[in-house]
Amino acid sequence: MEQRSFERMGRRVSAVGLGTWQLGADWGEVSEEDARAVLEASAESGVTFYDTADVYGDGRSEQIVGRFLADHGGADSGFTVVTKMGRRMDQVPANYVMDNFRAWLDRSRRNLGVDTIDLVQLHCPPSAVITDDATYDALDTLVEEGVIGAYGVSVETCRQALDAIARPGVASVQIILNAFRLKPLDEVLPAAAEAGVGIIARVPLASGLLTGKYDASTTFAADDHRNFNRGGEAFDVGETFSGVDYDTGLQAAAVFAALVRETLGADVTAAQAAIAWCWQQPGVTTVIPGASRPSQAVANAAAGEIGPLPAAFLDGVRELYDTRLREAIHPRW
Repeated sequence: MEQRSFERMGRRVSAVGLGTWQLGADWGEVSEEDARAVLEASAESGVTFYDTADVYGDGRSEQIVGRFLADHGGADSGFTVVTKMGRRMDQVPANYVMDNFRAWLDRSRRNLGVDTIDLVQLHCPPSAVITDDATYDALDTLVEEGVIGAYGVSVETCRQALDAIARPGVASVQIILNAFRLKPLDEVLPAAAEAGVGIIARVPLASGLLTGKYDASTTFAADDHRNFNRGGEAFDVGETFSGVDYDTGLQAAAVFAALVRETLGADVTAAQAAIAWCWQQPGVTTVIPGASRPSQAVANAAAGEIGPLPAAFLDGVRELYDTRLREAIHPRW
């Protein structure tokens, strides 16, 4: 798999990484044995970038990733493990201060079993935190002390992404990017490329919609955010199905699956096409699909080996967005 430069981290990472939200919580039950199998399958498939957060299962995901990292040599593993902080308390600007940063990071370092966290991202903080000089003063101090190697911001909106990219110490911006969320292509990706800021593309499958495997009869467990957060009851609705209304999303996903068959043939699944579309966008450093089974992890990683996508497919994705989704999605995020 292609390894790409994460310029401000001084590292190279796989074009397709692994998001580990599924291994912690909010996607139905995944045993630790299954979680470890997913991690091992990803590593065997060439994945070197692993994304987690301190709130995924209240630290469970970090702990599982930490044990996996230790079994592969810890800091000498060749893997890049990144986490996120900021959602263990109310997301109000007053809580994003050094004392809390230290407490959150100390806990994450214990969970991950490391002295220095490769990269920590603020976990979708309020806009006022992203534009506050004090935020970056604190993060710079933590880099100087060796608590973290680098820092970035996970965002909900393109405006937040652009504000973060403008900061000289920001190494990465994590943002939702997929065939149902094209707005980052307009300004965010070009700005990041010019600044040397890495882009971590999350939710590449629109919470599974882009696999083409769901229909009106599909059900999700009570503890799955695709059930309990469809209206944004627990967190930003853009994190669930990319903010697309489920019925609208099903219709769009059917069109997407047909486009894949027509332009890419039978050897590429809809999920793989969606992942390849993400990592092949200029300015993207890595894309982090999740997986709850080893077979999913292997198939996702294989999307990192797909050759350049044809113009007919790329044009079809744009037409799908413009005709079915832009009006509802573009103004919001």
